[in-house]
Amino acid sequence: MEDKSNPAITVSKKEGKEELHKSSSAGSATHPGTFNSGRRNFLKLFSAGGAVAMMSSSPARAAQAVKPTKKDEAMGVLVDTTLCVGCRQCEEACNDANKLPKPKRSFDDDSVLDTHRDTSPREWTVVNRYTLKSGAQITRKQQCMNCVEPACSSACIIRALEKQPDGAVTWREDLCLGCRYCMVACPFDMPKFEYSKQVPRIRKCQFCFTRQEKGEQPACVEACPVQALKFGRRGDLVEEARKRIQANPKGYVDHIYGEHEVGGTSWLYLASVPHEQLNLPKMSDRDYPQLTSGAESTVPAVLLIWPALLAGFHFFTHDKDETNEHGSHQQDSQEGKR
Repeated sequence: MEDKSNPAITVSKKEGKEELHKSSSAGSATHPGTFNSGRRNFLKLFSAGGAVAMMSSSPARAAQAVKPTKKDEAMGVLVDTTLCVGCRQCEEACNDANKLPKPKRSFDDDSVLDTHRDTSPREWTVVNRYTLKSGAQITRKQQCMNCVEPACSSACIIRALEKQPDGAVTWREDLCLGCRYCMVACPFDMPKFEYSKQVPRIRKCQFCFTRQEKGEQPACVEACPVQALKFGRRGDLVEEARKRIQANPKGYVDHIYGEHEVGGTSWLYLASVPHEQLNLPKMSDRDYPQLTSGAESTVPAVLLIWPALLAGFHFFTHDKDETNEHGSHQQDSQEGKR
């Protein structure tokens, strides 16, 4: 009589290699050894991926993405909208300095001011004209604010966007994945994506970072004929703005836009009317990396855990298929002996 209480060990030869198969009692379709091995592989992969993800998902990680920079020591620009005449020479200077495509309509064509424009991959700075209820008109330059604590940089999972000590927020083409998280994170909607290109890039004002490295002013500041733009240390610019407000309290609203908004920006604005009338939205004084660090810190966790889960399911289902196949072979063999 055949003893079915103990597993039998069968040896088969395939392509010169010996494979040991442990089978259970006759007619059984399960393979405990293989099943447990697959489960162990799954748990190992899941644990490893989870451990790495937990190490990389600290809530403060997003806020630490920015190089530490003292607000007052970084460079900035004070934009006095009471002086701007809407000549658009800043636009032309930006276009030349960054070798951007020439616009279809000349920079001398003031009719473009009749329509509100936004920045684009081809235009990193634009001048818009705003008509007040009184009928008065004010023009304002718009570009990336180069925030002191930029949300775009903290949202970038591989740091393709980086805050420089001099105040610029720069973008690295060699690192960018094109995920566009920066576009979602930016409260001013400044990063723009080249949807029409086969190899698209993120495009925005980078505060003339290379010019600053050479000791030069941003091209737009240098080109302004009426000194509506003033370049300097951010702390000095804040003091200058306060002096102008104090010297002419009827000519300015008592607010320096960008001093505190979203934790502070490198570009500061003075105006004779509330800034909301010039399309400068009300913002929290807290920097956005602090507000979004919890959500952003889950990104690396998801990216690491998901592959581990998929790999685990692969091993689990693969071993289960092998187990079923082996069990069917055993059953066929037992039936053949009968």
